Amino acid sequence: MKILVVVDMQNDFIDGALGTPEAVAIVPYVKGLIESFDGKVIFTRDTHTENYMDTQEGKNLPVPHCIKGTHGWEIRAELDALRKTDAIDKITFGSSQLPDVLAKEADIESITFAGLCTDICVISNAMIVKAYFPEIPVIVDARACAGVTPESHKTALDAMKMCQIKIINE
Repeated sequence: MKILVVVDMQNDFIDGALGTPEAVAIVPYVKGLIESFDGKVIFTRDTHTENYMDTQEGKNLPVPHCIKGTHGWEIRAELDALRKTDAIDKITFGSSQLPDVLAKEADIESITFAGLCTDICVISNAMIVKAYFPEIPVIVDARACAGVTPESHKTALDAMKMCQIKIINE
C-alpha cells in the first residue's frame, strides 16, 4: 500500500496568519494529487490552544495560528472534503503519533509527503518517519510543498535528500 501524508494544509498556513503566495499556489496541485493518489491519504493538522503565546513555540514565533476551533485551524475546505480519515492533531512541528498510525498499516510500499511548510513541519515529519521506517521509501513531492520562503523550501529539500528521502517534481 502507498501512503500520502498531507501536512498542515490549513487556512492559517495558506492565506491566513502565516500564509504565503507559494502556499496558495500549491492548493490546486495538492488537491489533484489527493484525488489521483492510489493509496491511503492521511492528514496532519497543526493544533494550538489559546495559551499558544505562553508556549516555547509561541515565544519564538509570536504569531497566534492554528488555534483549535478557529477558521485558521481548519484544513482548506476543498482538501478537507477529500479527507476520509480523522486528521492527526499535533502540537508541534513533527507528529509523535504519525509513526504509530503508519505502523498499523500492512505492507507499506512508500510514504509520500505533501504540504506546509516544507522547512518546518514537512521536513520534521518526513525525518521522523524515515527514522522509524528506514527501509520504506520516503518521498517528498516538492511541487506539492511550500516553505516559509522559496529559499528555505529549497534548503529543506536539500537537507532531506542528504537523509535519503527521495524528492520528486523539483
